[in-house]
Amino acid sequence: MAARKPVSSRNLDGYGNAELPWERVQTLLDNHTFDNSVPVVSTVRPNGLPHAVRVGAIYVDGDIYFVSHPQSRRARNLSAQPATALTSGMEGIDVSFEGELVRVTDPAEVAKIAEAYSAHGWPAEATGDQVTAPYNAPSAGPAPWNLYRFRFTKAIGGATAEPYGATAWEFAR
Repeated sequence: MAARKPVSSRNLDGYGNAELPWERVQTLLDNHTFDNSVPVVSTVRPNGLPHAVRVGAIYVDGDIYFVSHPQSRRARNLSAQPATALTSGMEGIDVSFEGELVRVTDPAEVAKIAEAYSAHGWPAEATGDQVTAPYNAPSAGPAPWNLYRFRFTKAIGGATAEPYGATAWEFAR
């Protein structure tokens, strides 16, 4: 998998702890941390109110992916405003990611991500530019689902285990 490299970082810790290395988060992402943690995606409704929901995310080649029913509140929010936040409690560190979501419509990329999901226990398959599977979360609605790629441009980590600290990382767009 392609690793993400921050272009800058800033120590946010107010207690004298050192800046956290991005590699701590990257290693967790590379080891499929989302298999053990269900991230929350936050979008913005047309009226400006937030909408947050847990998603079955997967990290592939430097980006985070998840599916959504085309008529879901999340999908409708994203069609109007792609700016998104994704938060996840990972092993020893809580991370908030900020960036933009785009719907993946390239059938080859959809197939690649469906295969990655299947390799991690969710029997997803690509059907053109959408994903199908025999099941999903009860609130997901019936298949097919749109696939979204989350390209994060900022991450903020707060360590919940030693070494402690808090750091913000910025990434190229």
